[in-house]
Amino acid sequence: MDSLTQAVLGAAVGEAVLGRKLGNRAIGWGLLFGTLPDLDVIVSPFLSHSWNLWWHRGPSHSLLVMILASWGLSKPLAKWWKRDKVSRSRAGWFVFAVWSTHVLIDCFTVYGTSVWWPFPQRVALNNLFIIDPLFTAPMLVALVWLAFLRTKKQLPKRRRLNAWGLGISTAYVALSFGMKALASSAFEADLKRRGVEVTRRFEAPTPFNIVFWRSVADRGDALWVGYHSVFEGRDAPVRWTVYPKNEAALAGLEDLRATRTVKWFSNGWWIARKHVKGAWIADMRFGELRTWGARKGSVDSRFMFAWDILPDAHNDPLQPIRAKRSGMGETLERLSARMFGIRGKWEGNPRLEGVTGSLPETLGFVD
Repeated sequence: MDSLTQAVLGAAVGEAVLGRKLGNRAIGWGLLFGTLPDLDVIVSPFLSHSWNLWWHRGPSHSLLVMILASWGLSKPLAKWWKRDKVSRSRAGWFVFAVWSTHVLIDCFTVYGTSVWWPFPQRVALNNLFIIDPLFTAPMLVALVWLAFLRTKKQLPKRRRLNAWGLGISTAYVALSFGMKALASSAFEADLKRRGVEVTRRFEAPTPFNIVFWRSVADRGDALWVGYHSVFEGRDAPVRWTVYPKNEAALAGLEDLRATRTVKWFSNGWWIARKHVKGAWIADMRFGELRTWGARKGSVDSRFMFAWDILPDAHNDPLQPIRAKRSGMGETLERLSARMFGIRGKWEGNPRLEGVTGSLPETLGFVD
């Protein structure tokens, strides 16, 4: 999740564990420890891009490290809070509670989190977008309100406010799993009606909501991408865009660390295209940036996570391609319209844009 959400959640958990002992200082300490696992980015400038993909949300987000950190920090924190009569066990539980909830909500996104490090498999539950104000706002409002309640007499109200903020946000997470189940059922029903078999499939929400969902279905030689709003009902047809996977584009590059890293990082949800200097590869989990009208009736898609694999590069053979986020206002307006069933605002004749050295590629689709 985004840094603001991590800080707010850490502050709310800190208040729940230490608010009675530390007052508003519990919010500050929770905020600090709520962002601590993401300080792995400090090392990022010194790593190659391949190593960065492994490192971010890597060891610092593992169960092993959070247990060691909770044990190792409990004694100095208890000493620091000695006047406030915070025991070593409570200090340790504070660190574990804040650290583990940070990791937990990271697991709700599609990025993947190395909970089981040093084992390579990442956890991704795909039920929340990386930024969701409706998840963050209840905790933030409660924290701002309770920060002004500083007397012992106001302590019960302070705890109730924090419980309400955490409770509403937790209920929103539970609702997101329900919305995901509804959307997944609709995608599965659509494929079944068509008689289409897939080897695997996943769903994830589109930006800032849990109503409009994106599905990616693996058919072996191609990945199908479709959209569905829970407002449409289970029987609404899905329009699938077909992205050929094109494994042949990586011929001769399979043994490069860059190639193996992207395949691992994307959990196999990738497509590739050959170009004169190597290959272009994109992770299909994160969605696409859309532009409309470059050609009449068309919609062009550029993937948010894409790289060039350059075997002859002198420094790092894996080079990220930064997608330009232009026209976000139009995208959100069209996304909102599609959410409520206005398909013409979102769909069009699909093309793949942003492949290094290539013009937009016309894609197939299934209505």
